[in-house]
Amino acid sequence: MTDLWKDLLACLDLRPTDAGYEGDNLPLDYHRLFGGQLLAQFVRVARLACPDKDVKSLHVYFPRAGRTDEPVTYEAHRVHEGGTFATLTITARQLKGVLATASVSLHKAESGPDHQTAFEVPDVPDEARRVDYHLMPWDIRSAIDLDAREATAPEFEFWMRTPEVDPELAPALTAYATDLTLIGTALRMVEGVNQQDAGTAFTSAVTSHSIWFHRPLRADDWLLLRQQAPILAHGRSFGRGDVLTADGVLAASYAQEALVRFT
Repeated sequence: MTDLWKDLLACLDLRPTDAGYEGDNLPLDYHRLFGGQLLAQFVRVARLACPDKDVKSLHVYFPRAGRTDEPVTYEAHRVHEGGTFATLTITARQLKGVLATASVSLHKAESGPDHQTAFEVPDVPDEARRVDYHLMPWDIRSAIDLDAREATAPEFEFWMRTPEVDPELAPALTAYATDLTLIGTALRMVEGVNQQDAGTAFTSAVTSHSIWFHRPLRADDWLLLRQQAPILAHGRSFGRGDVLTADGVLAASYAQEALVRFT
């Protein structure tokens, strides 16, 4: 876990190039780049391109799978930048072509009314409910077994807390975490199947992913990711979720569509 955490932080340390930025990949025993890595790097590119503003929303399409043995280059185009808002389009490339495209909106924080829906947030589960999601190298806990094979409601929530980290990296790390379990959440309504059956009972690939940041957050404080996947049909799944702090503050929301093709 420690090595993967260091590798992830290294991936977020992007290098400037003539075209924009370049990022390394997680050295995973996996057949393609993990989409969460690209989401996190898109967030970092946007922040580097507009350092006086924070990422407000990120909307990404994944037309092509990437290779883990080749760095990803990011080209950022400034569509508009004013005093408080900015809009970017960012393209992620490898030699074989475009891997992903992102539309990013950024915003400089303003004062004003602050209201939200009241969320009931349970206590963080104890150490006995700690789970290991291989691609998330930090403390994860859940009272729900995502890998159960009995058909049930397509809902799931888990708590996460990273090691101590620069707060500036929290949006990127949060975006990374939102990519991993939405397909598994959709599969909870299918009898006898779970996300561990990828590559045997079904094939899957994320086609688009969006995230909205509502407030500043810290990844090294407990965050609750609460999600639901209301539909799995026509070879696609759709899921959405919220990121809540331990005291019920809504920090971010996200949504994802994915290919889920049963064999």
